[in-house]
Amino acid sequence: MADDGGTTVQDGSRPQATIGAEHVALRDQVLQELRHRIVDGVYPPGTRLTEERLAADFGVSRNPVREALRVAESDGLVTLSPRRGAVVATPDAAAIADLFTVRSSLEPVAARIAAERATPADVADLRALLDEARVATESGDLTRVAELNSALHLRVVTIAGNRWLASISASLYLHVHWVFRVGGARRAPHSWREHIRLVDAIEAGDAAGAEAAARDHVDAAAQAAVETLGRPSPAAL
Repeated sequence: MADDGGTTVQDGSRPQATIGAEHVALRDQVLQELRHRIVDGVYPPGTRLTEERLAADFGVSRNPVREALRVAESDGLVTLSPRRGAVVATPDAAAIADLFTVRSSLEPVAARIAAERATPADVADLRALLDEARVATESGDLTRVAELNSALHLRVVTIAGNRWLASISASLYLHVHWVFRVGGARRAPHSWREHIRLVDAIEAGDAAGAEAAARDHVDAAAQAAVETLGRPSPAAL
């Protein structure tokens, strides 16, 4: 449709994106941009997102917006109701508990395998991410810190080379990024130091040490998330 042509959009924290310019379904382009704006805090929790507003923001018609919102609801990023329409979800206590339950199982295993399989080039990649995270942390660029946090964890999963771990990581770390971004100011310096310990163990080929570093990191992140975003009810644990 003519009104689905690309227009330049900017979310204030990422490079400009042109909706409709790529050979990707328009709904998927809208969905990708919508996800980024939610997890980066451009659309904070509780923000009402009308189809009209998003269509105007992205320079598209309402149809791809409507389709993208349905997928975002299944992602847990928005809630849809007949009267209010779409509202950006708030990471609630139950969802946070579920997220960290999965992380506490996945990340130590990925770290152990990565320590056994990492090449010098893999370690160099991890060190480069650490350097970028240090600079972003010191400059207070929390959006970039959140991106690098997820990038490092995904790189560890890639190094592990286990396709079952990899298959669930993309969706998982979308939510990890979101939770980290909400509470990033408090966690950023600690997270960076914990990552150094993890990468040191991977470089040394210390599988047990890498596993322990990953477990301690997830535990610390879980505690910070609970303190920042709310404690789960007993029924959610």
